[in-house]
Amino acid sequence: MRLAFLCFAIAAALLPGVALAQAPGAPPPAVGVVKAELVAVTETSDFVGRVQAIDRVALTARVTAFLDERLFTEGAEVQRGDLLYKLERAPFETAVAQQEGTLADVTARLANAGIQLGRAQTLLGTPAGQRSTVDDALANQRSLAAQTAVATAQLRQAKINLEYTEVRAPIAGKISRSNITIGNVVSPSSGPLATIVSQDPMYITFPVASRTLTALQKRYADKGGTAAVAVHVKPPDGSSFAPIGTIDYIDPSVSLTTDTVLLRARIANPPLRPAEPGKPVERALLDGAFVAVTVEGIKPVMALGIPRSAVLSDQQGDYVYVLGDGNKAEQRRVKLGQSTPAVAVIADGLKEGETVIAEGIQKVRPGTVVAAAPMTPPAGK
Repeated sequence: MRLAFLCFAIAAALLPGVALAQAPGAPPPAVGVVKAELVAVTETSDFVGRVQAIDRVALTARVTAFLDERLFTEGAEVQRGDLLYKLERAPFETAVAQQEGTLADVTARLANAGIQLGRAQTLLGTPAGQRSTVDDALANQRSLAAQTAVATAQLRQAKINLEYTEVRAPIAGKISRSNITIGNVVSPSSGPLATIVSQDPMYITFPVASRTLTALQKRYADKGGTAAVAVHVKPPDGSSFAPIGTIDYIDPSVSLTTDTVLLRARIANPPLRPAEPGKPVERALLDGAFVAVTVEGIKPVMALGIPRSAVLSDQQGDYVYVLGDGNKAEQRRVKLGQSTPAVAVIADGLKEGETVIAEGIQKVRPGTVVAAAPMTPPAGK
């Protein structure tokens, strides 16, 4: 008889939704309870993103010449305007000198043509003057003026080509290894000499499901939109990262293959330690790396919250035990909102002020009479 009763009790305990009969005279199980109340909750959403450099430049030779010098350390950070490569200068210096001579010759002949034109115009009112002479002098003067303009342009082009023998950094950033070694002939068709990738700040791009993006936009529509959220990232090694980013771009179209929308945040990427001359600068975010992205509301919102430990789940969803009449536990289905690891935000299923069982919940079944007491505060509170 006792064995049969014990088997029934064990079976009842294993069946969800079946009240566990209390032995006659046994005290009610002790549980800790809290009241559902409005709490300040910081809403967060987690995504996976990729680091992307804001600027990227492939350095290419703009003239054909021998590569004479490389003036940077591969993998180091360079500043805008730094001299990186020197190409052979002698042929281009010669071209500049030649064009300067051509311009000087044409300028002198233009000055003489002006004198001849003035003289012909002066004689035009005398018996020695002829209209044809004036016309020829004017045409010659105009032709030489045009030649002077051409020579000036050619000299300017020669000087530009001479400047191109010095390859300078157009942006600040980390420079790659050199693709071409000293002594080789380089030209615009030789391909990149090296690549510079900007380091600070960086972009963080991350895809968001279109439904999630719509929910985020509705949630923050009356709080300033994307200006009301902060973007936190966690580097691949899982370390903490202090700078906070802001969303500055949302793709105008939804991906047809993944039903996601690409968002982009801008975030600082300062050096991990003071830079030392001749050594690479270490930073937490590396172009192309995957990072964990958390989109967090700047201001907390008031929501109905209970301890996360009070929420249980089964195949039908989430539920809690509410303290009813006669201290009986009542199972209540709930819908969770934007929750945190410590606080469960209740979107539906509870009312403010209702008493929820949060401790000793493993002893409770629907209809169980309990001995309720306030929940033990977490350590440190």
